[in-house]
Amino acid sequence: MLKKIMLTSAATMLLTSGAFAQDKTLTISVYSFSQDAFKELVYGPFEEICDCKIVVETGNSIERLAKIEANKANPVIDMAVLSTHDALGAARKGLLQPIDASALSNYDKLYDIAKDPLGDMLGVGYTFYATSIVYRTDKVTVDSWADLLSPELAGNVALPDVSTNQGPPSLYMIGKAMGDTSTDLTASIAAVGENADDIVTFYVRSSQLAQLMQQEEIWAAPVGRFAWGRFKDNGLPMAWATPKEGQTGGMNVMVMTANNGNEELAHKFMDFWLSTEIQTALAEALVDSPANSEVVVSDEVAANLTYGAETVGQLDLLSPDTILDKRESWLDQWNTKVVK
Repeated sequence: MLKKIMLTSAATMLLTSGAFAQDKTLTISVYSFSQDAFKELVYGPFEEICDCKIVVETGNSIERLAKIEANKANPVIDMAVLSTHDALGAARKGLLQPIDASALSNYDKLYDIAKDPLGDMLGVGYTFYATSIVYRTDKVTVDSWADLLSPELAGNVALPDVSTNQGPPSLYMIGKAMGDTSTDLTASIAAVGENADDIVTFYVRSSQLAQLMQQEEIWAAPVGRFAWGRFKDNGLPMAWATPKEGQTGGMNVMVMTANNGNEELAHKFMDFWLSTEIQTALAEALVDSPANSEVVVSDEVAANLTYGAETVGQLDLLSPDTILDKRESWLDQWNTKVVK
């Protein structure tokens, strides 16, 4: 009942902001996860109030970006959601156009880090996540990112591969714990290379990591908050570390494809998605951590999310331009120092 009230409130807000032309279609490109929940909480309610049809296209980032680029001259996607660095890469290819913040009634409700993370209003953050270290409390104590390379965890730790979204931020925080805040990651990659024989695996999927933890082959590893549920309910004594150097993470943004001709409807849909009501519904369903600062959830729900001004303010995120400009160098160093 509460969910229905919230969605009705969001619908009322949207309807009072202007009418929609009938038979309009909005084509969006999104990640494939939680689509049943998105259909129930976001797509369906919006379609009901806008007299429009939402066409949803899913896939991995490479596939979705390739489709946007292949149809640059005649866009077939109106709006997409991407990681900040993938979005910036698309912007550099001229595939995006600025979002009009004045058309978003909920823009001022966003945390500051979500308002213009790419610059030039080429994207608006709708969710983000913390990355920290999950660990077995009965086996080890984790107070610092440096603990990942400690003798206590030798032979019982996993790290993300440098090619993953968790890899570079985790390496940056390991470097920070070593006293090196350079985004070149030279010191941290060298340190990982020196300890490579003590690392069980360099994982590429959080599901792989959860299995290793369940099988008690590892005691600790960096992981994104979105995957925390797989660990906290695994029947083992688990904790989410709060390292003294802080937490890192990532952000996903909404973007508008260039010259798509459907800008008005796209702005309306973005605004609906960013509303307090919809962001609350998604948070309570444990789908996304809210970028809307007005969202209030229970302590039980918050424990599964990256939630609250204090947590958001402590995130030490790599900038999207850093990730784009340096990832080839990171990979080269990794292949030389770690893979060997």
